[in-house]
Amino acid sequence: MPSKPIPGSSGEVLACLPSPYLPHAATGLLYLPRFLAKCRYVKEHGALPASYAKNYKRGCDRFLSHHLGIDPAEVEKIVRDSAGDDEIEARLKHLFPADVRAAAWNRRFVQMGMSTAGREFIKEALTAMGCADRANDIKSVPDLIDFDEGRIE
Repeated sequence: MPSKPIPGSSGEVLACLPSPYLPHAATGLLYLPRFLAKCRYVKEHGALPASYAKNYKRGCDRFLSHHLGIDPAEVEKIVRDSAGDDEIEARLKHLFPADVRAAAWNRRFVQMGMSTAGREFIKEALTAMGCADRANDIKSVPDLIDFDEGRIE
């Protein structure tokens, strides 16, 4: 039987966050719903748990923002200052470039972690989770996120 993460090995897990593979309805960008959900969590709770805070507005949040030519803090501010989802979406539309190049981002995103250095990162993370045997199953950073949060058995 394949191993599962040792509970707590990666810190607190927020099952309320969507899969990184979920596309944003208006743009088709993968990961954007997750970044927005993290911003909403911060708005509602003041901060993310330490296990998420270390990569908040960094890591994939920053990579997506860089792809769009924006600062991740701008997305956080929109979520924090907006009254609801419709306002968030309207403000994001003005912030984002007209062409978000969703296909280019999505292709790059799903391949994150497939380089030699990326494979080492994933192997180290899986080892820390007590799941070194899953290195052939977990092929990318989005897979690692879904595995850690229980969406991949």
